[in-house]
Amino acid sequence: MARSDTRYREAFNRLLDYCGGLAIGASLPAESALCETAGVSRTVIRRCLTRLREQGVIAWEGREKHLLRLPTADDRIVLAEGTTTGAELEQRFLDWVLRFDVPANTPLSVAELSRRFEVPQHELKEFLAGLSRFGLVARRRQGGWMLLGFTKEFAVELSDFRQVIELDAISRAAEAPVGHPIWPRLAELRRNHLALGAQIETEYHEFPKLDQRFHEAINSVVHNRFAAEFQKVISLIFHYHYMWDKTGEKARNAAAIGEHLAIIDALEARDGPAAVAAARQHLGTSTTTLLSSLRHHDLG
Repeated sequence: MARSDTRYREAFNRLLDYCGGLAIGASLPAESALCETAGVSRTVIRRCLTRLREQGVIAWEGREKHLLRLPTADDRIVLAEGTTTGAELEQRFLDWVLRFDVPANTPLSVAELSRRFEVPQHELKEFLAGLSRFGLVARRRQGGWMLLGFTKEFAVELSDFRQVIELDAISRAAEAPVGHPIWPRLAELRRNHLALGAQIETEYHEFPKLDQRFHEAINSVVHNRFAAEFQKVISLIFHYHYMWDKTGEKARNAAAIGEHLAIIDALEARDGPAAVAAARQHLGTSTTTLLSSLRHHDLG
């Protein structure tokens, strides 16, 4: 499969995921914003929009685009067997790093990693160059790459930056108009949190997935390419800390459900200051849990 076609297929599936988070009848943003969401050019986005219109997922006339129906699994484009997408490579690499399979300051062999992740060496080099902006890897002076690793300092800096991004998103969400897609998403998330809270004794291990959906919904109100890039690594790292330390997991997850609901309550009341205060408390708790998890691995 040609690389350009692979990018189109990946982008189309990303747009399906985006549409899946909207309410029927909701408007889609401008093409420039969709380009940022899917990480492709305007030409590719228009090709994706054309297919979405042909499949009856959206209506599209001029600059107006709105959702006609929610996507289904049958709408997705199947990628070629054996193809590793950029998103999959990122997920697998971060999985490798965040499971602490290798210590910090380890030289990376492009040839070895190419075999491990089943991608061509030139694609892996492009990926590492892009990943270096997160501070997890860096070029070596003598050539090649170095894994800087996930450390306490990295966790603290990432947590601080997360607060900047998410508190801004909370403020914007509180001011979102009545027809904004965030409101039906929050209503659904409220139901999901209450349902999980009622079954927390046995289903507490399901919380990490709900947590990820909650923060993705909050951050969806901000269309900023730089914030979106960092949200990917922030989401993965804060998702992984649930796996690092299982001590008191049920109590922690039950408390986090309550903190999420406090944020939702304040947002639905359109009380921006209360929502920010609740979010600040939740993010502080999350940072404490992350650092505790690192101590579990003797990294904190």
